[in-house]
Amino acid sequence: MNEYPDTKVTVVVDATFGHRIDKREVAEFNDAIDNNELVSPPAGAVGRGDGFVLTIAKKIGATVVSNDSYQEFHQDHPWLFDGGRLMGGKPVPLVGWVFIDRLPVRPSAAKSVKKASREANRPMPIPRTPPPNIKLAAKTKATTTSATAAPAASARTKPTTAVNDLTPFLEFVEKYKIGSKVKGVVETYSAHGVYVRIGNVLGYLPLRLMANPAPRSARDFVKIGQQVSLVVSSFTASRRSIDVGIVGPVTEVKKSVATVASAPAAPTKRAKKQKKRAAPVQTRPAAVQARKAPAKKK
Repeated sequence: MNEYPDTKVTVVVDATFGHRIDKREVAEFNDAIDNNELVSPPAGAVGRGDGFVLTIAKKIGATVVSNDSYQEFHQDHPWLFDGGRLMGGKPVPLVGWVFIDRLPVRPSAAKSVKKASREANRPMPIPRTPPPNIKLAAKTKATTTSATAAPAASARTKPTTAVNDLTPFLEFVEKYKIGSKVKGVVETYSAHGVYVRIGNVLGYLPLRLMANPAPRSARDFVKIGQQVSLVVSSFTASRRSIDVGIVGPVTEVKKSVATVASAPAAPTKRAKKQKKRAAPVQTRPAAVQARKAPAKKK
């Protein structure tokens, strides 16, 4: 201050400064803010403390004392390159603080071009998973299975991408929390469980959540088309999967038994005799009945 006796100093600190000092200095810092010895930018100020101090200096034509170059503000504050508008300072041993005019350091164009060219020369990243709601063409493989068995096998394969569409999945998660009870119908088998249809979404019922102890096979425990009482166990947002478990006893599916009309049994000997006895007695023709025996001679 001896070098610049007529200078009025305004100290601007960042809004987070009060949270980064020692707790023992907080009271003194608050007093300095209340007495306008220190100034902090208003909440949400664009550019935070740096933008605020440059705005003050621009408004009153003041000199900014800082070792910062404010590179991100060069376009909005070109006056920083005017002489006497930016000063820097450092303490020198056995001398004290020394202040000197300085010019802001411009960003290196070579570094920017080199960085951009390096980024541009990098290969495009290969996506690990396809975008959602994209159906992939099934790979054709030569198999010895029949054509009728192929659709059934493909229908029971476990989905490789998202299990459910985004909108039905979000609606289900919002409506049913973990622990909620729902009803479902067994739709397909998988390697370690089954998929059940719960309204507009598919839920996964693993073997470990079917019973205790877990069954060895899902086919031995539930059948396709069977209705089961379930409880929501967990959600997997990355696959839009819903894990459920069975609650209460399992209701067996009523199988429709097709009755085959049996062929009539072969008649026994006794039945043949009764049929012969019951047969109508054939009568002689009317011409024969009308013929009378000749009258006896007297």
